Amino acid sequence: MRTLLNVIWLVFAGIWLAIGYALAGVICFILIITIPFGIASFRIAGYVLWPFGRTVVRNPEAGVMSTLGNIIWVVVAGIWLAIGHVVTSIPLFLSIIGIPFGIANLKMVPVSLLPLGARIVDIK
Repeated sequence: MRTLLNVIWLVFAGIWLAIGYALAGVICFILIITIPFGIASFRIAGYVLWPFGRTVVRNPEAGVMSTLGNIIWVVVAGIWLAIGHVVTSIPLFLSIIGIPFGIANLKMVPVSLLPLGARIVDIK
């Protein structure tokens, strides 16, 4: 069932959102000093491509640097990626089949805003 959900997700929302994260990651790698943000962006791009069967877990011991990094991320790229999730979820909610995908899309907003100090793990 998860594979079917992931394939449908990939077609309707995943590929476009992953391109946004990949673009943010490339820009972060070009700027060199923001490479940790680029790594986080590519990690989330993989999650956005195939989200069902995985979840985000926060690390409570992430520290002050993670918090400062998240503040910078929100200003530079996080807000735009979160807006992308919200805008993508709106047309998904217009059909009955798309409602679970719209909900999944909105569940990704916190990790798009605060990627540092978060791990993506399998549900098992």
